[in-house]
Amino acid sequence: MTRMSSFGRSAKRSFDIAGAAAGLLGLLPILIACAVAVRLSSPGPILFRQQRVGLHGNIFDILKFRTMRPARTGQELQITIGRDPRITAIGAFLRKWKLDELPQLWNVVAGDMSIVGPRPEVPKYVAIYPTAIRDIVLSVRPGITDPCSIYLRHESEILARADDPERFYIETLLPEKLRLASAYARNQTMMNDISIIVRTILAIFVKDTGQAKM
Repeated sequence: MTRMSSFGRSAKRSFDIAGAAAGLLGLLPILIACAVAVRLSSPGPILFRQQRVGLHGNIFDILKFRTMRPARTGQELQITIGRDPRITAIGAFLRKWKLDELPQLWNVVAGDMSIVGPRPEVPKYVAIYPTAIRDIVLSVRPGITDPCSIYLRHESEILARADDPERFYIETLLPEKLRLASAYARNQTMMNDISIIVRTILAIFVKDTGQAKM
C-alpha cells in the first residue's frame, strides 16, 4: 500500500484550490447559464444540497445544480433510477454533460472535497460500509471524480434494469464502488489524479469508453 506523503497531500490540496478557483472563474459564463436555465425550467432552488460523508466521517452539504422537481418531504429517493420522471428537461441535459456537478468546485475550495477522490456517499449507505473499508475510504477527501465515476458512468441505467434497484445497489454496485474507492485511497498519487481527470473528460465526450455494462 502506498500512502501519499505530507508533502504530496499539501501539493494535492494546492492543486485542488488552484484548479477549482480557475474552474469557477473560467467557467463562470457556463455556471451563470446553467443557473438561469435551472431557475426557468421549474419551481425550486437553483442548487440542490444533500448531506454527504466526507473526510474522517465529517458531514457536509454537497452542491449540485438542481436537475429534478422538488419531491415532497419523506419521498426523496437517494439513488436515481433510469429516466426518473422527476428529472426536468434541462436537468437531463445537465446530467448528460455532467454540468450539474460544477458547483462542487466550491466544495473543493471550501475544503470539503478534492477534484479527484472517492465519490462521497449519503450517511444511509456509509452506515453499512464494512468498518475496515470505511476507515480507508474516509481517510481521504471525497472527490468530484474518481475511477468509479468513469466505470459506473451510466449507473442510473444499470439500476433501471434491476428488479429491486436499491437492493441491487447495496449488494452489487456499492461493493464495487468500495473496491475501487479503497484502491484509489491506498495508492493515490498526483500523476494518477491527472490521469483520472483526463479519463473523466474523455468519458464525457467519448461514448461508453470503459463503462460498466452489468
